[in-house]
Amino acid sequence: MKQIAIIGAGAAGCFAAANIPFQDGVQVTVFEKTGKVMQKVKVSGGGRCNTTHALFDVPELVTRYPRGKQLLKKSLYRFSPEKTIDWFARRGVKLKAEADGRMFPITDDSQTIIDCVWQQMMQNKVQVKYHKSIDRITKAGEQIQLHFNDDTTFLADKVLIACGGFPKQDQYKWVVETGHAIQTPVPSLFTFNMPKHPITELMGVAVPDATVRITGTKISEHGPLLITHWGMSGPAVLRTSAWAARELSERNYEFNIQINWLLNVTEEELKEQLLDIRREQGKQSVGNKNPFNLPKRLWEYQLKNAGINEETKWGELPAAAQNKMINFLIRDAYGVKGKTTFKEEFVTCGGVKLSEIDPQTMESRVMKGLYFAGEILDVDGITGGFNFQHAWSSGFIASQSMMA
Repeated sequence: MKQIAIIGAGAAGCFAAANIPFQDGVQVTVFEKTGKVMQKVKVSGGGRCNTTHALFDVPELVTRYPRGKQLLKKSLYRFSPEKTIDWFARRGVKLKAEADGRMFPITDDSQTIIDCVWQQMMQNKVQVKYHKSIDRITKAGEQIQLHFNDDTTFLADKVLIACGGFPKQDQYKWVVETGHAIQTPVPSLFTFNMPKHPITELMGVAVPDATVRITGTKISEHGPLLITHWGMSGPAVLRTSAWAARELSERNYEFNIQINWLLNVTEEELKEQLLDIRREQGKQSVGNKNPFNLPKRLWEYQLKNAGINEETKWGELPAAAQNKMINFLIRDAYGVKGKTTFKEEFVTCGGVKLSEIDPQTMESRVMKGLYFAGEILDVDGITGGFNFQHAWSSGFIASQSMMA
């Protein structure tokens, strides 16, 4: 009997198991350290599961990953977002694309994705063993021996490690003992804390599209931004955190940001807009006439910051006050002190070094018969379904390679 062992019942591990068809003489067993499967799938996207992204040009798609491009250039061609959409569609699950390209099941329920993958696993007669935490992995001749914390062992012909990323270096100890090097893990996809900053009084205010830039760097991202009781969140912040993950870790999460609340409007363009407003709507008060469609509370907050009375007429706005307004609208500066992991959807920057993995098969170059998939690898994407796409792609490739 050929034994295939998969460590981790997350997105990558379960998807790999779902893509190994049942056949006589082959047994697939998934080992999960908790009592549940696909828990990150369950909570992702606010419980809707951002399954993939409607970006079908692979060279462009690869640019959505701060780390892992060389591997992704191969893996995303092998199993692309189109193939993800088709895989679920052939099993009765349709995905829909939202305006920003994120794709969700039409049910808006992550359980739909979990059930689809699980049903395929059961059809393949995959065995799942819970509360099995790995302690170490050793070679046993041509096979691989798994040693668990409960003092049990399992002998396998092929092993896939798909247990997700770990926030601490010492949690990779059992992987390092197989001869693999680990790129130091640091958090990615986190929110920015601004303790006691007055803007936190606007918690709940959301801006559809703003640009966030890390001061002193070229790192910037845009998208929806949400003001929270601890600071700022939303896709614009989370994406920025992903690109700056290592640099912000080195700064101990104390840094400055600039926000352009008008997305990419330049100072010259804004001055032209304000000139038109003063000429055409000069008799209206600045408090009543918000020409930039900013949320009312944010607009009032910025007027107050600029020292502008809401009753001031646009035509009577002093030049110095206008300059302050411009500054707050396109160069709004904030100090950040600390981070908060985004709900349960933490993503780790770091993991097994990609130079030790064959991107065509996901097999280790260090230990024959050992494979890797998902976030255990030093690959991570910005928010928007990109991390799940990597899980599906790498899991699928590993499944095919282990059966070859």
